[in-house]
Amino acid sequence: MKTLLTLFLLPLATTRVLAQVDTTSYPKERQAIRELLRHQQPGPLIDCPDFIAVGPKGDISFSHQQWLDVQKKEKLIFKSVQPVAGHQFIRIYEGTMAVVNALINVKLVVDGQDVTINVRRLEVYHKVATGWCRVAGQGTQVDEKLFPVTGK
Repeated sequence: MKTLLTLFLLPLATTRVLAQVDTTSYPKERQAIRELLRHQQPGPLIDCPDFIAVGPKGDISFSHQQWLDVQKKEKLIFKSVQPVAGHQFIRIYEGTMAVVNALINVKLVVDGQDVTINVRRLEVYHKVATGWCRVAGQGTQVDEKLFPVTGK
């Protein structure tokens, strides 16, 4: 009986695990997300109305406007955002949700000083009638001494 139960549950568990690491299904949706990421600049709005963001200091913003207000308060201005090749992982769920983990090179001005950093982003996208929009995002600066980034 134990063997029979194991034989029944093993394929179910394996299928669930394989679905989580799938990087090829939903090719059209995956390409649309790649395009969004490739052309992401500080100005264009790609956030859903119910966007939520967590900043590098643990602050939370419940809208795109709140996120902009935090940047203004911190005297932070984004100059450019570039994905680092080979460090982008996109998972699509049921064709309407996407989870993206990407390494980006960010150039910004903080309190009048130019700063260039690598940031690991975790973002969630939702497909709506007008296309994809971001519903959540969080970024963490990469500690280059602990986790050197290759492929720059």
